[in-house]
Amino acid sequence: MEKKTFGFAMCGSFCTFRRVIDEMRNIAEKGYPLLPVMSFNAASMDTRFGRADDFIGEVESICHRKVINSIQGAEPIGPHNSVDLMIVAPCTGNTLGKLANGITDTPVTMAVKSCLRIGLPVVIAPATNDALSASARNIGGLLNTKNIYFVPMQQDNPKSKPFSLISDFSLILPAALAALDGKQLQPLLRSEAGK
Repeated sequence: MEKKTFGFAMCGSFCTFRRVIDEMRNIAEKGYPLLPVMSFNAASMDTRFGRADDFIGEVESICHRKVINSIQGAEPIGPHNSVDLMIVAPCTGNTLGKLANGITDTPVTMAVKSCLRIGLPVVIAPATNDALSASARNIGGLLNTKNIYFVPMQQDNPKSKPFSLISDFSLILPAALAALDGKQLQPLLRSEAGK
């Protein structure tokens, strides 16, 4: 059976890029074709975690495709049936808010909109310091939105960052396969990664 094609959209949670890219590589090595998308920030900002051009080069090497980093490039993804499902990993609190409120002003939000408009599933892997505060209502709204699913999450540092949640990125593929069947991978909230 032919493997499904996944869109893989990255937002600017730069501290998680290494883990996300490692998981992207694992998914590609399992034979899933990937179409990479990056937000404006993810594709352009050099940070203490690495240079944007280096991340782009690595992602393109894994996916064997050029990164889509423009709104115009992302718009046809859904209508042209370029993917079977869109993954957003890492998904920042900023992007969660935009998705929850129908704002389409980045390549990632356009990629999601282009998939939702034709009924494709979207799998979100949040990584945000305000998931249990300002972003909580956006997560709640998206949980109640048709065709949106989440990668299971846990608090990453409850003592120092009591409102922060991060997805267990090792569960991106299981969450995507469950979403293709119309199911949310459970449990959604976990006490520790992998538990």
